[in-house]
Amino acid sequence: MSTRKASDTPEPRIESRDQLVAPMQRGEKPVERWRIGTEHEKLVYKLDDHRAPSYDEPGGIRDILHAMQRFGWEPVLENGQTIAMSGADGTISLEPAGQLELSGAALETLHQTCAETGRHLDQVKTVGKECGVGFLGLGMWPDKTREELPVMPKQRYEIMMRHMPRVGTLGLDMMLRTCTIQVNLDYSSETDMAQKFRTGLALQPLATALFANSPFTEGKPNGFLSYRSHIWSDTDPHRTGMLPFVFDEGFGYEHYVDYMLDVPMYFVYRDGTYIDAAGLSFRDFLKGELSVLPGELPTEADWQDHLSTAFPEVRLKSFLEMRGADGGPWNRICALPALWVGLLYDQSALDAAWDLVKDWSMEEREELRMAVPKLALDAPVPGGRTMREFAAEVLDIAHAGLVARDRRNSMGDNESGFLNPLREIVDSGKVPAQRLLDLYHGEWGGDISRVYEHSF
Repeated sequence: MSTRKASDTPEPRIESRDQLVAPMQRGEKPVERWRIGTEHEKLVYKLDDHRAPSYDEPGGIRDILHAMQRFGWEPVLENGQTIAMSGADGTISLEPAGQLELSGAALETLHQTCAETGRHLDQVKTVGKECGVGFLGLGMWPDKTREELPVMPKQRYEIMMRHMPRVGTLGLDMMLRTCTIQVNLDYSSETDMAQKFRTGLALQPLATALFANSPFTEGKPNGFLSYRSHIWSDTDPHRTGMLPFVFDEGFGYEHYVDYMLDVPMYFVYRDGTYIDAAGLSFRDFLKGELSVLPGELPTEADWQDHLSTAFPEVRLKSFLEMRGADGGPWNRICALPALWVGLLYDQSALDAAWDLVKDWSMEEREELRMAVPKLALDAPVPGGRTMREFAAEVLDIAHAGLVARDRRNSMGDNESGFLNPLREIVDSGKVPAQRLLDLYHGEWGGDISRVYEHSF
């Protein structure tokens, strides 16, 4: 989740609809300037008793952040508290219960992305040993109740946690108990954005299946392979889901602006403070009729903030975010951007991927989205195949796209090797969650604490 930094520069007020469309238009880049941004979250636990550390205890989250300064990271403060770190590799930020996130830099190749990931994990493991903590790559806490988890001192989270129970039953689980991997990608034009958005949205259930890695809740199997994905089905219907309008003829920036104007607000940021605007209308804000700031018009920064408060399976800001995957270990962090770059950054691959899904009805897309959290690769895909069979074909397309990109490392290897972990999953027919369940029912003898042996 994005971290706001205070600025001394006055922000322009929004006085026309053109300013609402502008962030998306500014995202347009020629192909040679397309970049890859990868975000990944990790669960943090104390090595001695596996509990989640609080922010301010010795060896807790604050100490972990401060210790990262030796690697060149600089603190980002909110009300005097360090709530993030900024550096050459992007931003290290905190999710609500102390999940540690790297929002990586915008990079040219997957080789750079994987090197960045490796650097980050080496750094946090070094700091973790000193602080007595480890890091777990899963989509959800396998054994913690909500009540056992700390809450980080970020004002926006206080507002969101008050609001979540008003709009769904699982929103607090989303905030406190889950982890994800996301990929941010560029587009060259409105038409290119629309094709990538549609293709990415239709294929998010594939990513959910391949990365399914959250089969436990409070120490026991929960009946799902990606419970993290299921959680989103009852978090907040106003700001989640498959966005049927994206598949409408003529979809573009204006349609997404209309969608975002109908998404209820969370907050407004003023003078270092988050003002609670949960449930209020940005349309009213544009008219100067927001009850918490009467007579005031929104700034462009307010709109950027608002764009970050919708959580559909694919999100548009000045780039596209692919949001369907559970958190996981190192090799699968690199595999997710490989999947999406292979599919979306080569035109032939993008056309081939869209051809696979363009004739699906919205009902079929929704049915697949709802089936995958439980069934993963066994979910039925429109046309009579299983997700496993479908995934093999999609991976072939992604492989061809990465070969065509021909971005090589110093050893002469192209980027297609980063797909290998996904090939192994499809070949075996078992997603990560199923392997964990096999261990739980077998070697672990039902002892969920054994999951900590699989930390980074």
